[in-house]
Amino acid sequence: MTTWITICDTCKQDGWDAGDMQQTDGEALAALVEAAAKGLQDVKTRRVSCLMGCKKACNVAIQGAGKLNYTLGEFTPSAEAADGIVAYAKAHAGSETGQVPYREWPQVVKGHFVTRHPPLPQDE
Repeated sequence: MTTWITICDTCKQDGWDAGDMQQTDGEALAALVEAAAKGLQDVKTRRVSCLMGCKKACNVAIQGAGKLNYTLGEFTPSAEAADGIVAYAKAHAGSETGQVPYREWPQVVKGHFVTRHPPLPQDE
């Protein structure tokens, strides 16, 4: 089953405006995550404008139908962060419930979890 990495492409970390401002920190992270997930069958990416977690920028959501879903934040746009996010999403995709045992979490995602959402109820 597909797991989606939803990336906030409007995230701006403190000090963003001191740089060249050609792209947001979220856009930089999104490009790195998209590259890391390229070609995967069970993990897809999408960008959204604002996950409303501005104080914890940069934010991503890990989502799958019928599974636990997670919001993670406070990432620095880096290849290491992107690789860890994608590795966690792969483990999420492979889990029947969306729950991934802590011992299987990539080190780079530990301490970045913000929220966990239960699966939506199935329509009756």
